Amino acid sequence: MKTIYLLLVVAYALISPFNLPAQHDHHPIQKKDTAKALAKPAAKKPKMEMGDTMKMQEHAMMDTMPVMTHSYSLNLPMNRNSSGTAWQPDATPMYGYMKMTEKWNLMFHGSIFLRYNYQDITNKGVRSDSLTDRLDAPNWVMLMASRKINKRGLFAFSLMLSADELVMGGNGYPLLFQSGETYKNKPLIDRQHPHDFISGLSVAYTHMFNKDIDLTAYLGYPGEPAIGPPAFMHRISSINNPDAPLGHHWQDATHITFGVATLGFRYKIAKFELSNFTGLEPDEDRYNFDKPRFNSWAYRFSINPTDNFAVQFSQAFIKSPEALEPEENITRTTASVLHSIILGEKTHLTSAAIWGVNHIWDSRPEHSALIESNLQRNKTAFYGRYEFIQKSADELKIVLDGTDQLFPINKLTLGTSYNFLHLFKTNFRIGIQGSASFTSSKLRPLYGKLPLAAEIYLHVLPINMNALGGMKQSVRPNHSNH
Repeated sequence: MKTIYLLLVVAYALISPFNLPAQHDHHPIQKKDTAKALAKPAAKKPKMEMGDTMKMQEHAMMDTMPVMTHSYSLNLPMNRNSSGTAWQPDATPMYGYMKMTEKWNLMFHGSIFLRYNYQDITNKGVRSDSLTDRLDAPNWVMLMASRKINKRGLFAFSLMLSADELVMGGNGYPLLFQSGETYKNKPLIDRQHPHDFISGLSVAYTHMFNKDIDLTAYLGYPGEPAIGPPAFMHRISSINNPDAPLGHHWQDATHITFGVATLGFRYKIAKFELSNFTGLEPDEDRYNFDKPRFNSWAYRFSINPTDNFAVQFSQAFIKSPEALEPEENITRTTASVLHSIILGEKTHLTSAAIWGVNHIWDSRPEHSALIESNLQRNKTAFYGRYEFIQKSADELKIVLDGTDQLFPINKLTLGTSYNFLHLFKTNFRIGIQGSASFTSSKLRPLYGKLPLAAEIYLHVLPINMNALGGMKQSVRPNHSNH
């Protein structure tokens, strides 16, 4: 072990001259100063341990490394980046690949689940035929790029792609009690729709007035308006869960919107955003660009009181979101609290509490709530999600007693995953999860008394960048090196 330490120290010593600034080479020592120095006895230096030497060399190298900032602020840490312009806690770990050139900061994210998915293992509901076991692969990749413009400007670009439709078909994957969007001009029930191939394409410019004030202009086609928390696929609290939440269309479904314009103003730890966007959800053609309409509005107030919390409240006035019911308009209101804490070099805990409500005009509101958490301990993760949602008979396409009732649905999911391989800065995890759903007795003839689901999967995703070099704190900006 001592030999290894010695080799590391020698390597640092060889590398450091190319990374550390010269030590006052422009002040040569004069001859008389040399004589005095030789005549004066040298001060006794405290003995340093080998580990202390390595730590000093490591810190010196890290201080000279350029640091990537937030995509929409020169004064915020990279870790606050999330989907669209939403914030997450500064202490959130970042999974991705990072590359810095002379002018550009590049970051690549992605996730793919190769899984066996069985959504009704008891087979006691009459809808079980649509929930047969199958293989599927929820997936997405994302590129984010930013560069500084002059001293106060920041340009950002993002591209997100998904091959959902290619690997799963137009009707997506089975998911008990899920609803939203269409396939072959019919509503999708008990299935999660696939995402568009181009799920995000946006540009933004941020002007820094000073370290406390930013003004951001964001354009997306498609993009994500200022409504809701970060989308489920980008929340680290749900990083190991392949399933979309049942409240997806109550909380964060606008993350793919064809036509978004957002103006955001940040003052210190708070930000206010206003968006004009297209209300209609994406159509069934997952490879085209839908017509932008800019007929809906949203606002969001976000605040990060500490490094460990991100809080938001938002509201959207959405015109004709459903293609089959164009006369319906919705007011969507959401609130969320995200929490992240780094417990060690390879241990972190991330959680989310989300509330969302859809209020169809001239009708009653439908509420949803979600609590989820993910504990990552070195190679092993433990996670869970609890959901409550109200779905109408019309939403589930059920006719009971000729009335459109609201049915409460409760779902509990627990799972674990193990990182069995680390290769080319990529994690390969194997995981298993199970779910139980509790609902109204009136739905039991259709779904059974206690529908159970089970999944086993292989998860491929990038490394946790914050674990590199023993980094335990969130990344802070360094203006001199941007």
